[in-house]
Amino acid sequence: MKKVLLEKVKELLENRMKTSFEAMEAAKNSANEEGKSSAGDKYETARAMGQIDREMNGRMYEQARQERLSLDKIDPDFTPTKVTFGALVETTMGLFFVSVGAGIIEIEGKKIMLISAQAPVGQLINGQEAGYSFTFRGLTQEILSIS
Repeated sequence: MKKVLLEKVKELLENRMKTSFEAMEAAKNSANEEGKSSAGDKYETARAMGQIDREMNGRMYEQARQERLSLDKIDPDFTPTKVTFGALVETTMGLFFVSVGAGIIEIEGKKIMLISAQAPVGQLINGQEAGYSFTFRGLTQEILSIS
């Protein structure tokens, strides 16, 4: 399941990169078109707004690209004994994939939360072994398995 999960997360990030790149290009084209049909302050405002949109989408693209590159460091065949980057962790709270903070993904009918090691739950379980108990939002949870 970990191999399928890793491919799905990579696909998710590649889609984010594509969307951000397309939005960045659209903002650039929009600013250029606005400049052709406008004059004075309106032109400068439209151009500045287009530049802001382009920069924002550029940052989102770069973040997704960096996260995508980090996934290449995960060996899906490696089974860690402690929670670490690339670990699929089953807890009494649910399944977590310690990789990138990207929401929830469903694989084989199971919902898996994609978290970074810096996320609140990630910080609590990082470096821990199966059987470790932790408290999250006032409830005691346990790591059941790590793969």
